[in-house]
Amino acid sequence: MENKIKLNNILFLDIETVPELPIFKELNTVKQELFAQKTQYQRKEEYSPEEFYDHAGIWAEFGKIVCISVGFFDEHLESLSYRLKSFYGENEVKILADFKNLLERFYNKKQHVLCAHNGKEFDFPYIARRMIINNIELPEKLNLFGKKPWEVAHLDTLEMWKFGDYKHYTSLNLLTNILGIASPKEDIDGSQVAQVYYEEKDLNRIARYCENDTLAVAQVYLRLMHLKILKEEQIIRVEV
Repeated sequence: MENKIKLNNILFLDIETVPELPIFKELNTVKQELFAQKTQYQRKEEYSPEEFYDHAGIWAEFGKIVCISVGFFDEHLESLSYRLKSFYGENEVKILADFKNLLERFYNKKQHVLCAHNGKEFDFPYIARRMIINNIELPEKLNLFGKKPWEVAHLDTLEMWKFGDYKHYTSLNLLTNILGIASPKEDIDGSQVAQVYYEEKDLNRIARYCENDTLAVAQVYLRLMHLKILKEEQIIRVEV
């Protein structure tokens, strides 16, 4: 499937998420108990629910999206560029609505696909769940209800790297390292996003980090397709 897809029909993306509230005690008692139940197997007896709350951003039921970065190839004659754009801020509904608008305006045809690293397990379902929670109708590219597996327009560079070995997990950081691609984790990593968001309130820093991940996904995809990776002069960051 991947070999038949034109580069300019792929929308690469990455999301950054944080706990829905800055501290556990700000959750109401019902939500605190639900979080304790949801996480009991992950944290076991080593951490209390409150101590484990800094992990809450990985679950759509207890987290929220603060940034969605997208990247897309732009081919003109012999030249190829890769454009990056981010939707970010404190208003999750606006982030989701703007992203949905992008999909419906420019990536709504059958040949269009979405691509992320571990996207099938994390990014795609997380975005869909947060849209439903925020009462936003799902765009076609995220609505999987009633679709057969081959009708789902999602690519996942983690899945592609597995080559059918479903027990094998490789982080994006490791994959870029072994494939000779610049690391997207030069500034911060995912575990620090909540601190940067709630304490430093540096949304621009989060957006740049998210864009670097989105760029890395595209670079990995190019390597998997045995194509040349992008040079710095081909990368264009588009202001929202």
